[in-house]
Amino acid sequence: MFNQALIRPQSIVVVGASNNPAKPGGHLLQNLLQYSFGGKLYVVNPKEDSVQGVAACRSVADLPSVELAILAIPAAACVQAVRVLAEEKGTKAFIVVSAGFAESGDMGQQLENELLKLVDQHQGCLIGPNCIGVISPAYAGVFTSPVPALDPRGIDFVSGSGATAVFCLEAGMKKGLRFASVFTVGNSAQIGVEEVLQHWDESFTAESPKVKLLYLEGIRDPQKLLKHARSLRLKGCRIAAIKAGTGESGSRAALSHTGAMASPDVAVDALFRKAGIIRCYGRDELTTVAGLLLLPAMAGNKLAVITHAGGPAVMLTDCLEKGGLQVPRFPDSAQKEGLKSQLYPGSSVENPIDFLATGTAQQLGTIIDCCEHDFPEVDAMVVIFGSPGLVPVSEVYQLLSVKMKSCRKPIYPVLPSVVNANEAIREFMDAGNLVFTDEVAFGHALLKVTNAPQPMPDDRQPSKNVQLQQIIASLPDGFLPPLEAQRLLEAAGIATLGQLQADGEQQALDAAARIGFPLAMKVVGPLHKSDVGGVLLNLRSAEQVAAGFRRLMAIAGTSAVLLSPMLNGLELYIGAKYEKGFGHLIFVGLGGVWLEIMKDVQVALAPVSRTEALQLISKLKALPLLEGYRGQSGVDIGQFADLLVQVSRLVEEAPGISELDLNPIIAEGKRFSPVDIRIALNRK
Repeated sequence: MFNQALIRPQSIVVVGASNNPAKPGGHLLQNLLQYSFGGKLYVVNPKEDSVQGVAACRSVADLPSVELAILAIPAAACVQAVRVLAEEKGTKAFIVVSAGFAESGDMGQQLENELLKLVDQHQGCLIGPNCIGVISPAYAGVFTSPVPALDPRGIDFVSGSGATAVFCLEAGMKKGLRFASVFTVGNSAQIGVEEVLQHWDESFTAESPKVKLLYLEGIRDPQKLLKHARSLRLKGCRIAAIKAGTGESGSRAALSHTGAMASPDVAVDALFRKAGIIRCYGRDELTTVAGLLLLPAMAGNKLAVITHAGGPAVMLTDCLEKGGLQVPRFPDSAQKEGLKSQLYPGSSVENPIDFLATGTAQQLGTIIDCCEHDFPEVDAMVVIFGSPGLVPVSEVYQLLSVKMKSCRKPIYPVLPSVVNANEAIREFMDAGNLVFTDEVAFGHALLKVTNAPQPMPDDRQPSKNVQLQQIIASLPDGFLPPLEAQRLLEAAGIATLGQLQADGEQQALDAAARIGFPLAMKVVGPLHKSDVGGVLLNLRSAEQVAAGFRRLMAIAGTSAVLLSPMLNGLELYIGAKYEKGFGHLIFVGLGGVWLEIMKDVQVALAPVSRTEALQLISKLKALPLLEGYRGQSGVDIGQFADLLVQVSRLVEEAPGISELDLNPIIAEGKRFSPVDIRIALNRK
């Protein structure tokens, strides 16, 4: 799909080039000229002999062979132009910045389909339509500004939105971010974000940029995104992304608890975590995270906060410590006293280190050297230094620039005086440094980076459970009757209680005799059984069973009663939900009424390995209950993780399962018994 004509073209034509830089074709050509495309450049304009000093052709038919065409003409004219270019001029790459395609309605969709068909027929590649273009080391093929100076050690960035790409570039350039390439994919007729990620993965070398940024408004192929993002992460890349447009309600409480909790946004979270992608929610957060990914990482979780302004240091410290990082108080020592003696009276060296508004560059250098060499409690430093406008700060920033390059421990600069110290900040960035201007935004981004998810390896083990397949084939779509759901779990190797169902009083008494006392009874039909009084516990006689049966059958919507042994233990929950395009989401948490009250649930995208299952369980707030709390027995967490893996394997082998609820699972020691089982099939 990607080819050299797109990445490193030897010749480019701008179709629709203009002498007016306020028009897309004019600004596009201006960028190609200004940023020195090194190959042959052609333009097509039916009314001009020359466009911005480049001799013009009247039509694409007049062109020689050309590798890459950038089209800035009305949508209706694009198909014919591409036909001539592809069939007669050997053009293999197309960037269509023109709007008026699928985003405009049915007629536009038809044009887009014709465009794609033509390009595919000639084994070409297509960026757009309805995009702003591409910036690569070979050329600046965009009709917008700014165009960042490219750096091979910078960031690869792909955006589904052209305007958002521009705004992200502006936000990043204000921080000193460097970019290696920028792709905007617009309508993604052929190449979308996933395909750009695939290209980065398949072309990756040791010299490739190690930081990737994504802006997505849709995920066309979640599995492709997962595959190539995970691969890039395992190769040493870091990835941060915004996924916008996830406000769709996932409330399906009438079907199952799991259905009520599942949503496209939950699926995106699970996908990003499995791939090792840091999820961001705005341009400033994305570019702040990107800046941190470009800087050296901390070896630990302890920071020194160095400042001449107490307030920002306190706010940053609060943010970091609430998020789990440490700003440790330095113990009394000769080094600490020696440092204090070199600062102005009133300075504090407790951490945060406050060397007052009158602090000097020399004092900052002394503090940094002490943190670097004398304070083992420090893994990294944050320097907050602005200006009240009284004295120039250039000397301070120059020293900071030197120390950032020479110190072994990372130094993160927070320079808030964007007005008073604007010129000094610009000089600091011109020296190749990054700048953060808001200490709390910086703190939140640092927490995201330090807590970034690690990619989960794809360790699925394909297998085929013949018995399971036969049972599935024999069942209709929809929610399964309880005993069929129980049979399905047992075929998957998941132990059940062996519940018995009764739709008559004598049948209930016979079932009770087989199970033995004490036992539990519950209704078949209503979802929220506890809400309707549909659960009876600790029944100890045939009389109680008979009376209980009559009471339960009187509840609206009840078709039968389930009887099971009476168990005591911790109530847990495992669920699964198929989310179109993503696959199955696997849920785990506290069960019973606690599922709705506490909502203490973790989610992963199937397949779930045992390592991943243990990680999910370890993140539950209820983990102390599982481990055993204040003399109460805990449960075998390893066995619980194995059960989670079994459920993940079940939905892999039976992809027709649309929803699955095991709630509650009564857990005691090594025993985990699903009490209420709901499974829905949907094989359409």
